[in-house]
Amino acid sequence: MSFEDPAISVPIPARSALDPQVEQFVRAMDADAGKFGRRETVSIAEARDIAETVRKRWVVGGPEMARSVEHSVPTRHGDVRVRAHYPAQRALPGVFVYLHGGGFVLGSLDTHDRVMREYAQRAGIVVIGVHYTRAPDAKFPRPMQECADVLRWVAANGALLDVDAAQLFVGGDSAGANFSMGASLELRDSGEQILKGIVLNYGSVSSNLYRNSVIQYGGGDYGLSLLSMMWFRAMHVASGADLTDPRVDILRAKLHGLPPAWLVVAECDPVHDDMIELEQMLRDAGNDVRMKVYAGAAHSFLEAVSISDLAVEAFEDTARWLRERSAPAN
Repeated sequence: MSFEDPAISVPIPARSALDPQVEQFVRAMDADAGKFGRRETVSIAEARDIAETVRKRWVVGGPEMARSVEHSVPTRHGDVRVRAHYPAQRALPGVFVYLHGGGFVLGSLDTHDRVMREYAQRAGIVVIGVHYTRAPDAKFPRPMQECADVLRWVAANGALLDVDAAQLFVGGDSAGANFSMGASLELRDSGEQILKGIVLNYGSVSSNLYRNSVIQYGGGDYGLSLLSMMWFRAMHVASGADLTDPRVDILRAKLHGLPPAWLVVAECDPVHDDMIELEQMLRDAGNDVRMKVYAGAAHSFLEAVSISDLAVEAFEDTARWLRERSAPAN
């Protein structure tokens, strides 16, 4: 989608209502964040601390793991920390590498720890989170390349990790979905067929902010705002030219020859339209792709799993998709 063809129709469709439980999550997040300065007005360190604090209540509880282990992984840009969660009951022998969201700037292994543990238990699979270097400490393409190198390392170290590395999945939410696609494209272009599938949760996959869904849901009362999206991108890229790089603006990429993909789409989300277009592009390019739109869901709704039936449904749907594409454990 070019910037000259912004794909805004007139009139803009009416906004949908949030699911009541998701709305409770969004309002609580807003209230907690409102106790602090807006992220674009404070230092990066403060913005990250605020994000950790605001998400703390949503990370507690949830599945207990048999064990969790951290490793230091060498990449072309230096070592990157990863965290591997091992569920008590392993139904699948493979591994799901998860790339957390946070607008390329915020988020961490800790803010998304419960998300990873939910996947580990519900699918019965080892889940490995990646502490990639965030913007603006590292600009594009470094974080995406770190993630690609972690995938290569996992594929080469199945015995160390006690997984079947031939059953390797990658996925992430928001910025993490962007990195999942960018890393998958790099691996495809280098002829490395190491991935069994890609999970994309409400992905930030386009630089085009001229979207119906951005106007409908980007005002700030549905969570993610247009202002935040602009600030995140300004932190992530080194120049305006990067915004049209197909590894950033995934909708500009050639999408043939990719592993099967599962798209989790939130209805009430500024990036909704990007995900709908991505699904069609993946399908048109001949890929195996499935998608589900969760009515009344907002950006980041998976983090509301402690109170949201819709988030539970999405986790179970993804766990089912992973099982369908995996070999069973011995």
